[in-house]
Amino acid sequence: MTFNTDYGIRADHMAVALEDAGYESFWVPEHTHIPAERRSPYPGGGVLPRPYYHMADPFVSLGVAAGVTKRLKLATGICLVVERDPITLAKEVATLDMLSDGRFLFGIGAGWNAEEMENHGTDFKSRFKLMKEQVEAIKVIWANEQASYNGDFIKFDRIISYPKPVQTPHPPIIFGGATPLARQRVVDYCDGWMPIDVLLEDLPAAMADLRQRAETAGREPDAISVTMFAFDGGDGDAILRYHDLGIDRVVLVAPRARDDALAFVERFAEMNARVA
Repeated sequence: MTFNTDYGIRADHMAVALEDAGYESFWVPEHTHIPAERRSPYPGGGVLPRPYYHMADPFVSLGVAAGVTKRLKLATGICLVVERDPITLAKEVATLDMLSDGRFLFGIGAGWNAEEMENHGTDFKSRFKLMKEQVEAIKVIWANEQASYNGDFIKFDRIISYPKPVQTPHPPIIFGGATPLARQRVVDYCDGWMPIDVLLEDLPAAMADLRQRAETAGREPDAISVTMFAFDGGDGDAILRYHDLGIDRVVLVAPRARDDALAFVERFAEMNARVA
């Protein structure tokens, strides 16, 4: 993952380096803007870091990355769906999946910055209810020639939208969140779970909780992927430990400067063969 800033390594350059080094996927985050005055504290504590003000659009960036790669999966980590129109977002995801020949991973979340989402017309307290409807509506658009949806927040009747995603039934939807409620949302309407390492106190217990929730819902636990977003797990021992715990994917956070990012890619390249 890179923060995909205007002053950091370009998305296409990073994607080529990752594919050449044998990495599985490339992830970029999203913040459309940061309000100059905020009430919302930064979840990481302290002052909000500079990259949050400088992120490029994830779908444009991944589209460029798709054009210079053949194998590398391309992912949002995460897309703030509650700040986007679901009909437009359904088309953006489907288009990227089509142009990448089915290589897109749809990482999603509701976000933490109340003022940011309020500027998009989203109420902070109802953001998770909105997100659920958006995901449901997007799936309906992907699956049907004529799509209709009637929810509390999202409503449309008999719309036709192409292209459809290449992947069936659709690109994997991976929810980012570390709490028990987040794991329930994964089980309810997503295909994978993506916690951040620094927000989890007991990973084995969280994994067991996810399995139990999946079984209760009648879902096959092994069919739900687990991706660790490793802000603090950037060493070989941590990667091997996650592998042994059954984590399907570890996303490492690369430095922003071009030379530092490329050195980071080279540093961890040998891990790919060890955990394959």
